[in-house]
Amino acid sequence: MNMNSVERLKEYSSIEQENYLGHDEGRILLLNEPSWPKDGEIEIENLSLRYAPNLPPVIRNVSFKVDPQSKIGIVGRTGAGKSTIITALFRLLEPITGCIKIDGQDISKIDLVTLRRSITIIPQDPILFAGTIKSNVDPYDEYDERKIFKALSQVNLISSHEFEEVLNSEERFNSTHNKFLNLQTEIAEGGLNLSQGERQLLFIARSLLREPKIILLDEATSSIDYDSDHLIQGIIRSEFNKSTILTIAHRLRSVIDYDRIIVMDAGEVKEYDRPSELLKNERGIFYSMCRDSGDLELLKQIAKQSSKRMK
Repeated sequence: MNMNSVERLKEYSSIEQENYLGHDEGRILLLNEPSWPKDGEIEIENLSLRYAPNLPPVIRNVSFKVDPQSKIGIVGRTGAGKSTIITALFRLLEPITGCIKIDGQDISKIDLVTLRRSITIIPQDPILFAGTIKSNVDPYDEYDERKIFKALSQVNLISSHEFEEVLNSEERFNSTHNKFLNLQTEIAEGGLNLSQGERQLLFIARSLLREPKIILLDEATSSIDYDSDHLIQGIIRSEFNKSTILTIAHRLRSVIDYDRIIVMDAGEVKEYDRPSELLKNERGIFYSMCRDSGDLELLKQIAKQSSKRMK
């Protein structure tokens, strides 16, 4: 068993490496548009993907457009291709056909460093490193303490009163009441000395600091309880209201008030519309998923209220 790590290292050493700086267009783009992406518009045209040359496509001729600052839920049964769409945005898979454009730029012509630093993902299992709260929230040491504490306050890890108190204090103090008031608090590898909810909130605070234009949530709250899920969904709606959000939904209630829903099945987009409109089709896939969840009437009510607010 101890030789497993050696075996893995040998296997990884023979994997073909990605060409991180393979395109000049990305560097030219950064010179001309240093704030790219500026709007967060996503356009996918006739996209087909597969995981290996000898395997069949897992995404087939998918096309849809996401408007800037809109919130899109991606739903579908297991194996429908939801997560594959997310990996394609990071270019972990190269298209067989079609393309993905962000703010009109074909991402296949953008170098990977530029592309991947421009998109934020909040995964199902948040990644934390052995170090401090500061090194986990601001790993590249780019932000001052005021901004970091503000981000921690926005995700409710510290209260608004504690935020004001710590800003007015000349000394950074150790708090027995709240460990997040001391940025030098040690974080164990993987964040094992934090609860699952705290790890997720700390990861979201890291994302908030970057003020991203595009955020991808890969079932980000599927492994926590409903109350924590409700809190995090509220934070996402209020604090990322100027971002384009794509959410792979584990709970339909999490995305029922989103602007639009993409329903995937067998690698294809079967339905794409406002939740209230999709629920009018009793023969549709989304309607059947809501019915099977046991919360059909509640979901209808939330979708209807959300539709009225948008109007």
